Amino acid sequence: MSKWLRIATPVLIIFVWLTAAGIGGPYFGRIDEVSSNDISTFLPKTAESTEVREELERFQTSNAIPAIVVFESESDLTIDQRQQVLAAKGAMQGTGVAQGAILEPIIADDGKAAFLVVSLDSASEVADGVEELKSAVADSGQTLDYKFTGPAIFSGELNKAFAGIDGTLLLVALSVVFVILLIVYRSPILPIVTLGGAMMALASAILLVWHLAEAGVIQLNGQVQGILFILVIGAATDYSLLYIARYREELKHYESSWEATKAALKGSWEPIVAAGGTVSLGLLCLLASDLGSNKALGPVGAIGVVFAVTIALTFLPAALFLLGRVSFWPRRPHYEPKRTQDDYASEHPVWSRIGSFVVRRHRPIWIVVSILLLAAVYFVPQFKAEGVAQTELVVGPSEARDGQAMLDRHFASGSGSPAEILVDEASWQDVAQATLSSDGVDDVSVYTVSNVAIPYETWRAARNGISARLEQPLPAAAELELEAGYTQLEPKIVDGVALVEATLSVPASSIEAREKVAALRASLEQDYPSVRIGGLSALQLDTNTASDRDLRVVLPLILVVITLVLAFLLRAIVAPIVLLLTTVVSFGTTIGISALLFNHVWQYAGADPAIVIFGFVFLVALGIDYNIFLMTRVREETAKRGVQKGTLKAVVVTGGVITSAGVVLAATFAALDVIPILFLAQIAFIVAFGVLLDTLIVRTLLVPALTLELGRWMWWPSKLANALKRKK
Repeated sequence: MSKWLRIATPVLIIFVWLTAAGIGGPYFGRIDEVSSNDISTFLPKTAESTEVREELERFQTSNAIPAIVVFESESDLTIDQRQQVLAAKGAMQGTGVAQGAILEPIIADDGKAAFLVVSLDSASEVADGVEELKSAVADSGQTLDYKFTGPAIFSGELNKAFAGIDGTLLLVALSVVFVILLIVYRSPILPIVTLGGAMMALASAILLVWHLAEAGVIQLNGQVQGILFILVIGAATDYSLLYIARYREELKHYESSWEATKAALKGSWEPIVAAGGTVSLGLLCLLASDLGSNKALGPVGAIGVVFAVTIALTFLPAALFLLGRVSFWPRRPHYEPKRTQDDYASEHPVWSRIGSFVVRRHRPIWIVVSILLLAAVYFVPQFKAEGVAQTELVVGPSEARDGQAMLDRHFASGSGSPAEILVDEASWQDVAQATLSSDGVDDVSVYTVSNVAIPYETWRAARNGISARLEQPLPAAAELELEAGYTQLEPKIVDGVALVEATLSVPASSIEAREKVAALRASLEQDYPSVRIGGLSALQLDTNTASDRDLRVVLPLILVVITLVLAFLLRAIVAPIVLLLTTVVSFGTTIGISALLFNHVWQYAGADPAIVIFGFVFLVALGIDYNIFLMTRVREETAKRGVQKGTLKAVVVTGGVITSAGVVLAATFAALDVIPILFLAQIAFIVAFGVLLDTLIVRTLLVPALTLELGRWMWWPSKLANALKRKK
């Protein structure tokens, strides 16, 4: 290639990436436009709660989301205090953000609390509406203690927590990685080039992901968005570290930066492509998931990894070629014509000692390490992945959580988020009566033609004696309907279907509520096949059911795909199986340690079932990455030097770069902890700890020790195994 083309080609490559990043950059601030944190949008269309949610739109006059204001007194509410509650109702109604009339306050049986339900338009900015309501109540002269809670408030807190993803999270991740790279390279230029490339990859990935989400091809939520940011930065930095290490090595063998670039690409493209391909294929296995959130992470994550691989093999080589040895300033590598392939130990004195130790003591090492890892696997059954209550999703202070606790002290715990039951017109009364008699159900209401839910017993009493006033006082809403006439008490029927609401005796977002809904479905659907049950508790139940199914389907699929990729890459059968087993054991160890810390140190209430799938994808796929980095070099050197010397050199020359890559990736995932969401905090620890375990223990000690123990059989039945046999 002519000198002119040698300059023009990398310049053109850099220009293309800068253009793509320039176009994609503004989409950082627009990603929320195509993102939703509503769990119902991620369930399969066939889920019972999904069907109920879609059909409920025909019953309700607006797509509203309720907020609940709870008022509490230390003693029975006085007349003046009840007037304050009514004043708060009037003030909120005057804001204009409520959808329809706010019903009369519900007074607790103990007389010490009351609550109001306000419906907000979920199509508008709920956060702004909630702030208006809070200001209205604050200005209404309250002396009562009060809190806001309910789905609208929980949703607002989640959205507020996720709002830090495209700002705080990105800044923290980049800052941490920059410091690590500065320590690794002791050069100010390489960290800037590396992170500049990572940001170009991320901006380009976001550009493509945004348009796919906007077109409805994929679904996005805050979790997927945050993981995309971290994954691209971490993966792009990891692959760049591998290329930079090889490029630095080749600069000592070649005087020309062009020749060093060609040699570095030749030696690093295969492990980088294989590592990225393994992660991408592992992520794409999530397309077999039932949950839309998992399906979304599959293509979104794969797109991010593809851009990370591409940036490491195009932009980075181009930029480093143009900079030459200056990129390593002030520790520039010098051309050493007398240097041989065996002069590597002096460059890596620490790793030379570690490698020699592994060679000398490989059998005790793999036995002891295996025992320790398996001992931690023993605690895996203690990992509580049955899901968590809605009140536990946000880490730290939460008004919605405090308000729910206040509500639970005085009312049926499921108040405000009832189970929604759709039933045929002919049998709705029987279903209502059966539901009311069911264990764990505190109250049952029927949805009437006036779009008001009336307690079933009140409806039945009014239906039987409409002309005579009942001895017991009716709720205000029912009194209004009685004055309007009997027709307003008729149940609302849509296409032959009625809506019945059941208030549970336990918090709607709790694990117990899901168990109650499951039991209710089993008992009602046996006698009334047309019954379908939805609502918050049912949504979470169906989400857990889908997650359990995904564990049985997606995890084995990932293992099969990664095994096939490793077999193709290493041209062997034994090596892929050994590598996969070590990675799976490492994952089990991580989950076991996590169970102990989550339960007994941080005392988390539990974990989302999807966290096991996410953790498995990242730790198995990314753990295999480091094994690929190591074993491709082991294979290359073993063919030249034999098993012992080849393994030794591979451990020594890759030790620093793989450890650095592991620390970088662990640090980027740990940055997720700055977002106060329980799921992200847990995945941050699981991936960070698991990656460090892989790089520092499994890759450094266990895999080389097993390679030395198995010898040529590690590469069976490849040509390398036969060649090693002949050398003997």
